[in-house]
Amino acid sequence: MIQPFMSRQFLAFLLTGGTAALVNFVTRIIYNMWVGFSTAVVLAYLTGMVTAYVLARIFVFKVSTQTLQRSILLFALVNLLAIVQTWAVSLLMAYSVLPTLGVSLFRLEIAHAVGIVIPVFTSFLGHKYWSFR
Repeated sequence: MIQPFMSRQFLAFLLTGGTAALVNFVTRIIYNMWVGFSTAVVLAYLTGMVTAYVLARIFVFKVSTQTLQRSILLFALVNLLAIVQTWAVSLLMAYSVLPTLGVSLFRLEIAHAVGIVIPVFTSFLGHKYWSFR
């Protein structure tokens, strides 16, 4: 099961995913100027997801047997699970774990960053074997 993670494809996924994660992280801060943290996390995730799809299609999963429409649908389904992971971990970290640890400086940023990292491995497998199969 470790084999898929020891490849150039996974490295490319990390690089393109890292770019999308940065978009996610920065846009959450921007969205948070107008909406609450929970909503901002979801909106930022959607922004990052569009970025991730475009980059993954161009640089990571260049060859796919899926039609464009089907790969978009499957990509969205894989990311539905990932957004739930990101959202739940971000809120748990922001409102429970970090306050319990006495962390207040950059609490929301730390919580969101941890939330973004959690679904990296599950998303790669979902996209490799399902979205862009």
